[in-house]
Amino acid sequence: MQAAIVVAQQVRRDTERAVAEMRDSCQRMAMAERAFYAVKNRGTGPSVHLMKELARIWGNIQYGVHELRRDDEKGESEVQAFAWDVETNSRNSRTFQQPHARMKSGKREKLTELHDIYLSNQNTGARAVRECIDNVLPKWFTEEAQTICRRTLEHGEGVPMEERKQNMIASFRGIGVKVDQLETKIGRQRGQWTAADLAQMGVLFTSITRDGLPKDEEFPPARLTAEDIAKGRGKSVPAQEESAPAEGEGA
Repeated sequence: MQAAIVVAQQVRRDTERAVAEMRDSCQRMAMAERAFYAVKNRGTGPSVHLMKELARIWGNIQYGVHELRRDDEKGESEVQAFAWDVETNSRNSRTFQQPHARMKSGKREKLTELHDIYLSNQNTGARAVRECIDNVLPKWFTEEAQTICRRTLEHGEGVPMEERKQNMIASFRGIGVKVDQLETKIGRQRGQWTAADLAQMGVLFTSITRDGLPKDEEFPPARLTAEDIAKGRGKSVPAQEESAPAEGEGA
């Protein structure tokens, strides 16, 4: 640790270079589309992908997740996430107990497969790493990065608005979400969607496809009423056919 600090202080970060590289990175859609997360009941915020990119650009920062202990009898692991600015020797860490379980359909499901336990620990650890990095990076640096990413999402690198709508609809169709569900979620008809709407839905799409947010939580399937079921039966099975005897049956 002492050697790492000495080297970092000898090869100090170039703040002007870091700011210029951050601005360039955040002006690209590939980065902006992964810069935020959206989770039901927890809102939105900067994603771990953005914080890791900013840590790389800022330089002289180490971060990670360590599994300190695993207790299969209790069904939990002790995990530590950390971020360390080696140059200033500023360190932030989170140590927590991670149960070997996950929530599914509102119920706790026990994890027994080693790979599932590992992924559960790493997923929770990644969120803790995001907080740790945020606490060691300068606030002005992370706030400017988020502002640029939001601007990039809204303007879409010059892609026409209608084309962006079509691309978004096609993307959601690929995961089984229809246009009427998107309109309900946004609260406006397709012709009234704004750049901000597309940006927010882009964040939501990333959260579903990359961050594991359950799709049905954001786009619950439509519930059929008794009237809908009756209408459906009336169309598919006419009354006269329903009462007709099957071929070959006796009177």
